[in-house]
Amino acid sequence: MTTSTTPVFPAGSVLGYPRIGPRRELKKAIEAFWAGRSSADEVEAVAADLRRRTRNRLVELGLPKDSPAIPSAFSFYDHVLDATAVVGAVPARFADLVDAQGRLDLAGYSTVARGRGDDLPLEMTKWFDTNYHYLVPEIGPETAFRYASTRPVAEFTEALSEGVLTRPVIVGPVTYLALAKATDGAGEGFLPIDRLADILPVYVALLRDLAAAGATWVQLEEPALVSDSIDVPADRLLAAVTEAYRVLATELTAPERPAIFVAAPYGDLGAALPVLAATDVEAIGIDLVRGDVPTAAVPGLETKTLVAGVIDGHNIWRADLDAKLAILEQLENLGAAAVAVGTSTSLFHVPHDTADEPQLDPTLVSWLAFADQKVTEVVTLAEGLTEGREAIHEQLLAASDAVRTRATAPGVVRPEVRDRVAALDEDAFHRGEFAARKAAQAARLNLPPLPTTTIGSFPQTPEIRKARAAFGKGELTAEQYEDEMKAEIRRVVELQEKIGIDVLVHGEPERNDMVQYFAENLDGFAVTANGWVQSYGSRCTRPSILWGDVSRPAPITVAWSEYTQSLTQKPVKGMLTGPVTILAWSFVRDDQPLGATANQVALALRDEIADLEDAGIAIVQVDEPALRELLPLREADQAAYLDWSVRSFRLSTAGVREDTQIHTHLCYSEFGEIIDAIDGLDADVTSIEAARSKMEILGDIHAAGYPRAVGPGVYDIHSPRVPSETEITELLTAAVKAIDVDQLWVNPDCGLKTRRYEEVTPSLERIQAATLAVRATL
Repeated sequence: MTTSTTPVFPAGSVLGYPRIGPRRELKKAIEAFWAGRSSADEVEAVAADLRRRTRNRLVELGLPKDSPAIPSAFSFYDHVLDATAVVGAVPARFADLVDAQGRLDLAGYSTVARGRGDDLPLEMTKWFDTNYHYLVPEIGPETAFRYASTRPVAEFTEALSEGVLTRPVIVGPVTYLALAKATDGAGEGFLPIDRLADILPVYVALLRDLAAAGATWVQLEEPALVSDSIDVPADRLLAAVTEAYRVLATELTAPERPAIFVAAPYGDLGAALPVLAATDVEAIGIDLVRGDVPTAAVPGLETKTLVAGVIDGHNIWRADLDAKLAILEQLENLGAAAVAVGTSTSLFHVPHDTADEPQLDPTLVSWLAFADQKVTEVVTLAEGLTEGREAIHEQLLAASDAVRTRATAPGVVRPEVRDRVAALDEDAFHRGEFAARKAAQAARLNLPPLPTTTIGSFPQTPEIRKARAAFGKGELTAEQYEDEMKAEIRRVVELQEKIGIDVLVHGEPERNDMVQYFAENLDGFAVTANGWVQSYGSRCTRPSILWGDVSRPAPITVAWSEYTQSLTQKPVKGMLTGPVTILAWSFVRDDQPLGATANQVALALRDEIADLEDAGIAIVQVDEPALRELLPLREADQAAYLDWSVRSFRLSTAGVREDTQIHTHLCYSEFGEIIDAIDGLDADVTSIEAARSKMEILGDIHAAGYPRAVGPGVYDIHSPRVPSETEITELLTAAVKAIDVDQLWVNPDCGLKTRRYEEVTPSLERIQAATLAVRATL
């Protein structure tokens, strides 16, 4: 409860900041450690320097160093894995990695994330509706919780020793357990949230240590409260909130603990807001980009600071500061003890600084706000809220001018693109009956039972990257670059032929990224040079910027697919990225509905598919790994999303002939949650990640009576481990028992770009051997 002795929450703050470094310093350091080229101490030194530079930069941008406006939210790999380390919930298969106190060193921490030998890593899935992946805790009745890592305290002390009072950030207990999966053998009906009373003493101990170290505020992240897709009944979740914060905020009182700031990013708190307000936490953070502004006073807020997430932490468009200030002023009428300015989410979803993109058009840059610019927006709004509008008059005018300029700039609205979308009729979204397509495709392709394929990309070797960089610098001519890429395609085809794979791919050596490649070849997009964001662990992506109406000026992939098909008698897949994924993995314009933008992208892809067909390509894969990712967190919003997302996919693929086979690929899709939408895509073959979860999706597929072909992944490409032939055979055998053989394809979980050939080649060889063994039993 806020009292006269409660420390004041800063007028402006951010929920988090990019943690990989402006030049991906952390990625390079941790990967060098994994490769044996550096020590743990060297990685720790890089990390400490990165944290120091982050703190100094945030102070330069206007966040005060003597109040807890600067979050301490660093992670070597994943913030959920960090929480697992703190509470000592390391799975039993990795028990040998912890010391007598339950602590993991950096090598052990990395092994839990990446696996070893036959020990699978923690399962990985999407963090709410983002392209970030977290490591799923495994919690059972037998899990022993203990306060095993004091790293949050050490990092707070590190900052304090340099004169910066930070705010430690950790995943809250309710969200941690709500996102966990039950261990094997946990028993029917068991939910990890059942262990709440057992985990809370660890949080109590951590809060006591933070208070003793001098922390005045702690940030506990509870985004599970904004989602209806959590495997915990809503009433149980809200009851857990009440109990957790009774223990943490009421039983543990100041000065035993820091003041508690509960942040709930990624959506609207809904019914959880009054429940949180009724607890004795001192501040609540609400997402006012994805969530709604409360319309009436909430009992309990009169003793709390309301941290208003008005600056979008999830996209890169400059804020209309005048409109945001109006929201903040409106919140002052809700009766909260104080209103502070914040971001809607952590800023680790956006790049560091627009100043690091000199190659972008200056007009476009004037519309953008990366992490550093968002911090400045928070600082500006905090000044306006405390000092009045006149104090930030010039900043308000500049922001409004940027919004107006963007709306009227050439290319933002193109009548010919919009007229084409408006002219679509219902036939443009539908193909013929599946039974007729299946027969026509079988006659054309003549594939064996359990056909094998890969998802698309093959390893991006240093030689490929070197050639691409040389071409970008003008050191290779277009002809020389094409020759280099064709040579790699020949090697990839020869390898697949040697292994015996049935349906081949060209390996995508010419593609730096599955979205950026298309963005570079479509009108309406821009690409960054240094706009890196973390996807998972050390993996980073550079989301493209979709700023205007989209069209395809020329064929993009046709020549590469046509060349590849000329090298083999086996069918070659044309490889495209689907409209939803292009949106999800880009920073997308926010000035029109996503469905309208998706249809523009779909029409560009439809043109590409027609050209692939004309070139003789019999199979076209349109990847939609992000279909589940964009699913709204509230059930009430999901039907509308699934309608436009499915229709955009069908718009891109519905123009093909019956004997052209359409594939799609889905990532971390919780198949059962969106089975009707996946059915609605009407793809002939759907591949889906399944290896790390040990084929959990098979039950959903079987129960749904899914009629078309599926390829549940048998090789987890997100780990460096090479699966054994026995392991793959067991997965395939399980698949054959659950799904009709004539519906099954065999493939890895995802593309192979991020792996090395010394991992990929034996893995594919074992996939093929396992497939032949299972075929022989049919």
